[in-house]
Amino acid sequence: MKLICFDCDSTLSSIEGIDELARLRGSEVLARVESMTRDAMDGTIPIEQVFGRRLEAIRPTAKDVEEIGRRYVANIEPTAAAAIARLAKAGWTPVVISAGFVQAIRPLAGVLGISRIEAVELRFSADGSYLGYDTEFPSTRTGGKREIIGMLRQELRPEKVVMVGDGVSDLETAPAVDLFIAFGRYVARERVRLGAGKFVTALSAVPALV
Repeated sequence: MKLICFDCDSTLSSIEGIDELARLRGSEVLARVESMTRDAMDGTIPIEQVFGRRLEAIRPTAKDVEEIGRRYVANIEPTAAAAIARLAKAGWTPVVISAGFVQAIRPLAGVLGISRIEAVELRFSADGSYLGYDTEFPSTRTGGKREIIGMLRQELRPEKVVMVGDGVSDLETAPAVDLFIAFGRYVARERVRLGAGKFVTALSAVPALV
């Protein structure tokens, strides 16, 4: 088995799910959340400092999260489906590793034929109002995606693991994978590009590199 792992936000889809949730709450909340997201993805502040604060500012409902699921699909990276199909034919098993939310990512993963999602579970009450999130999930903290890679290696014993993503949290997986590919179609971060084994601006370029 060979694992090809993808970040979701600004990689498999052009949007940042947390920012889209904030957009539903108006321009003031959006500006606050976008600023925190940018700082975390650039590596200016640790993700754990903003993860819970962003969700508390938004308090998303189950219906809000369904809407973000639709937006992920509407804004899918245009070469993603063909690239993942090609990789699957070549014996690669695709996985989403994200600091986004399982419930929002699931529709996009379904369209792409990805059954394994390693992302944060949101919690809702019976009426769909926000109750919280899985605070123990690794991708809510610095180095979490690398932890997830370690868990997948232990569980699945893959012969090779490749990670594709745009942010500093993705770059943190570099020592734990056989190849880290920086993705810059939507956001090109110099620090991530410089630390990567390869840099691409379309997912269609990935199959030829692995």
